[in-house]
Amino acid sequence: MEIFQATKGMMVHSFKRFITSFFVVIFIALPIFLIVNFMYSNSSFSLFEGLTKDKVLLVGESEYANNTTNVTTNIGGRIHNKSDDNIKGSYNNIVNNNTMSKVQGKIENDTTTTEGRSATTIGLKNESITSSTNDSNLHKVQGKIENGTTTTEGRSATTIGLKNESTMHAVIHDDYKEKFLDGLLASEFDETSCISRLQSHLYRKSSPHKPSSYLISKLRNYEEIHRRCGPNSKAYNKIMTKILHSKNIKVDDASMCKYLIWTPANGLGNQMVSITATFLYALLTNRTMLVRFRKDKQGLFCEPFRNSTWLLSEKSPFWNQDHVETYQSVIEKEKDNKNSKVDLPSSLFLNLQYQANFHEKFFHCDDSQALLIKVPLLILQSDQYFVPSLFMTPFFNKEVEAMFDEKDTVFHHLGRYLFHPSNSAWRLITNFYEAHLAKADEKIGLQIRVFNPISTPQEVIMNLVLNCTIHNKLLPKVIDMKNSMSTSSDKNKTITKAVLVASLYPEYGENLKTMYMNKPTDTGEVIEVYQPSGEEQQKFNDNKHNMKAWVDMYLLSLSDVLVTTSLSTFGYVAQGLGNLKPWLLYKLTNNETHFPACVREFSMEPCYHAPPKHYCSGKPIKDFASSFIYTRECKDYWPGVKLVN
Repeated sequence: MEIFQATKGMMVHSFKRFITSFFVVIFIALPIFLIVNFMYSNSSFSLFEGLTKDKVLLVGESEYANNTTNVTTNIGGRIHNKSDDNIKGSYNNIVNNNTMSKVQGKIENDTTTTEGRSATTIGLKNESITSSTNDSNLHKVQGKIENGTTTTEGRSATTIGLKNESTMHAVIHDDYKEKFLDGLLASEFDETSCISRLQSHLYRKSSPHKPSSYLISKLRNYEEIHRRCGPNSKAYNKIMTKILHSKNIKVDDASMCKYLIWTPANGLGNQMVSITATFLYALLTNRTMLVRFRKDKQGLFCEPFRNSTWLLSEKSPFWNQDHVETYQSVIEKEKDNKNSKVDLPSSLFLNLQYQANFHEKFFHCDDSQALLIKVPLLILQSDQYFVPSLFMTPFFNKEVEAMFDEKDTVFHHLGRYLFHPSNSAWRLITNFYEAHLAKADEKIGLQIRVFNPISTPQEVIMNLVLNCTIHNKLLPKVIDMKNSMSTSSDKNKTITKAVLVASLYPEYGENLKTMYMNKPTDTGEVIEVYQPSGEEQQKFNDNKHNMKAWVDMYLLSLSDVLVTTSLSTFGYVAQGLGNLKPWLLYKLTNNETHFPACVREFSMEPCYHAPPKHYCSGKPIKDFASSFIYTRECKDYWPGVKLVN
């Protein structure tokens, strides 16, 4: 009985301890449980939401292949609803063409390495979802991110890109921006018709110069004008017929289609810089620009404007300007009839070529522009980059200043917008690049123009080139075989420099190659020399010659360092497309020596060789810089001027 009572007492005491412990545990554990449950439920919601969006983005190839009509994509953290047509025209290009292959391998300058794993598996497995609930965890999963470089460092590639603003999205968004040059290019193009348009960014460094939002809006507006007024449209056929059969048609309606026909003069380099200037003039005056390309330029460039063509038909009555009144004659009539109005023709021929017997055209004056704007069709012939004159014109300068935040990027932006190598030209460019230039640590472009080969021997030109490149440490010195020990600071790594020589004369490339072939240099660098072509002489109206010239110009624009010849528009095109401020070789006209052999350019803009010499009042212009703040005298040609920022 005593034992029973003792046992009963112990049970009661234990029960009381159990109850006390239970409530203590509940009191402590319950809040923790509630907090954990709340955090888990929120993270799960966020994660699954991110997974849904990421899956649409990353496995888009199969989604779009099923012709989904309305797909929500997430690009750079922004949600866009796109129709099937838009997806095929823009975003699908990103996924299909080189983007995923770049992600699978290595993206230089914005590098993502998945260490051989399939990029299409990124972000698709649930077991790795919980590792990316916040930015710090995401960085742990991705490994190490430095200077835009992402590596997985042995971690599973399936854990990458699971958050809405993940690195994967950033890579694709950056690729999107690079492909379309930060909005400079419209996205709704058929990629197969012009492969270079969306692949060129893979071969050159990303430009630090971004187009202004105003320039982008002007380009989109122009594309609509060109679509509405371009060849084969109803408006085009109607207005051209009217202009042809009517002597005096005035532009009295802002919506009326107006035209600017560019006609060629001089070589391909001159033509490309003048087309660019003409296009800017078309942008400023809301005219549709058409180009008169003969057979010598067939197959060089892609069509720059979507849903239309910029080619003037050879059957057009305005293919030749023989029957068209000249701008100069109208100016003379204006002077002779100061007190009476002069009837303006329906079309005018405007000659802005460089001429030895220069006479002022006053194209940069408001009075002239007020006259020209009333003429529905202008035929413009020029071999000049007359863009600086548009900055000088009060009629345009406010708008053109708004279009270009950086005044020395006009050709850089408009040249990259207009000139895309055709598929045949692009094949030649990329084949040569991959075979000779792709693996080099540094690419040096060397453009040698000889203006008078009779009075300037090859030896003199070669000495000029070597004095420039070696003195400025662009190329190393060749040392004696007896003293062949490399002086390079890094003996474990051999630096390879590829020199691309562009010249009509193959001897310059051969001489440079012989000089460096199998010979040590004072820096330990290996120099490889390549010259794509050597035509011996410049040929006009020759398609094959122009194709070689275009390939050379484009390859030069892919250089890291550029050396060009003074006064050469060939070099102007390369430096403008490539965002390069070249070393300018002094022009030699006889058997002479010049030191220094070259000088560094201060602007990548082409030089305008024939600027106006008078103010609109008739007084001579003595100093451009003091009167026109965005212009300076060219380093390679004294009367010329160029834009500076």
